[in-house]
Amino acid sequence: MSESPTTSELPTTLDDATAQAQAAIQAALKAGYTRMQVELIFPELKAMPVAEKFLEAFGDWGAGLKVFFTDAGTAALAKRNWGDTPFQIGSLDVAGTRQTTLAEEQVSPDNTLLIFVSPTAVEVSPVEQISEIAGDRPIILLNPRLEDVAIVGIGYAGRQIRERFLDTIEPCYYLRPLDDNSALMRCYPSPWQVWYANDDGVYQLIAEESEKPDSERLEEIFASVLGDRQPKPGLLAGLQQFLRALGR
Repeated sequence: MSESPTTSELPTTLDDATAQAQAAIQAALKAGYTRMQVELIFPELKAMPVAEKFLEAFGDWGAGLKVFFTDAGTAALAKRNWGDTPFQIGSLDVAGTRQTTLAEEQVSPDNTLLIFVSPTAVEVSPVEQISEIAGDRPIILLNPRLEDVAIVGIGYAGRQIRERFLDTIEPCYYLRPLDDNSALMRCYPSPWQVWYANDDGVYQLIAEESEKPDSERLEEIFASVLGDRQPKPGLLAGLQQFLRALGR
């Protein structure tokens, strides 16, 4: 599917980031994608309020939308806190057996959109099962943590599940601070973007990549653009500072 890159602005608030994620998903749906992913990578973020805000964009789907949480307790908490919702709420621990028939029971013909909230590598099997049952119906993974190598595996089995399922998911929105002054972002249909804050604290776009840059490529980008001023990716302090800035 062709993409027309358009520059996205780095969000200044968490609400802005959520709105960008919603718009990215809507654009991907319109383009025909059926397996999509949204990642806001901040350790302090709580799944429930982010999900509640994100789901506001899908009210038009009504009862056709089904939202899956990782366990029945979290699903029950969402039902209690959110009250009456136009969509259905389910849990992966109910669907998450190796018996496909139970997973099939979690998806009715009326379900036209499925959203998984913060599934982990432990839930890879039920997420994949339900996605297969959904067929061409769109699914969205919101803040998933499915790439835990210790659980998914690094050998043949791990490679199989990546090729069979994980690699079929389009990263429609991704936002991650790298350190005090830099961030990596992707907002469909824009390419991957690397941002860096100048001496005045204003973030500027310094690179665009067609594929997600790994740590080696990020080092090359910072070295070529910033020289000796390049940041050191991975500092927790940067994550915390950027999150505080989003929360203002």
